[in-house]
Amino acid sequence: MTNERYKFRDALKENTGLAVYNTGYEKCDSGHSWGPAVRDHYLIHFVSSGKGVLHCNKQEYAVDPGSLFLISPSQLASYQADTNDPWCYSWVGFNGTDARRLVNQTGFTAQAPVLVSSDPKQTETLLRQIADASGNTADADAEMAGRLHLFLAHLIHMHGHRATTDTHQTYVANALRYIQYNYSGDIGVNDIARYVGISRSQLYRAFLQDFGISPHNYLQKYRINEACSLLRDPRYSIAEIAGSVGFNDPLYFSRVFKTIKHCTPTEYQKNMK
Repeated sequence: MTNERYKFRDALKENTGLAVYNTGYEKCDSGHSWGPAVRDHYLIHFVSSGKGVLHCNKQEYAVDPGSLFLISPSQLASYQADTNDPWCYSWVGFNGTDARRLVNQTGFTAQAPVLVSSDPKQTETLLRQIADASGNTADADAEMAGRLHLFLAHLIHMHGHRATTDTHQTYVANALRYIQYNYSGDIGVNDIARYVGISRSQLYRAFLQDFGISPHNYLQKYRINEACSLLRDPRYSIAEIAGSVGFNDPLYFSRVFKTIKHCTPTEYQKNMK
């Protein structure tokens, strides 16, 4: 990699299955560091040359050329380039309803946040292609998501297609899928629990563990995020948008929207303009 630096950042990703939040590549200065801090998304770095250290889980991990390291959402972490041989890396930050399921199959774990690529050239190429496709248009979003899928598939392939057998993860994945496909209808927590095949209390504990909120609050937040996407289109009225995301009462929709987004739907619409 040449001494280039490129960064792309887009935080306006609402409820997508898999979306790129940021991507880029950089030849770091001696001792360059980040953190300790937390992210709201997954972040994978690939080190093509040089070295550095990752601090997370109260552990220090040496990261050498050809290695990847993962930082998960809400995980306190920091990393620093070596003083004498600073690293050169590419990265992608992403999240979405499918992100956790895919990351769990890549070989990364809480105990092993650093992996060694068996095909460093291909790993770097796939990451750089995500950055090269970056942009704020609809076609760029689609291309970045597609290339991110290819990159994650590459990691899964390298590490033996490690399929998850964690029952908890399966329950949560099925619940998220049900919400994604049915949020616009008249569904509630009981419907989600029934589809997943567990009790309401089990579902509550699973969501609290993974997201820190109840299934009901997750559903409401999901609906409001979908409403935000529709509010960017001036053709739809507030009442039409409310009905499209599962709210029969526009006034109740407005109250929930303001609670979550700290502004009314109308104010959000004006701000987007």
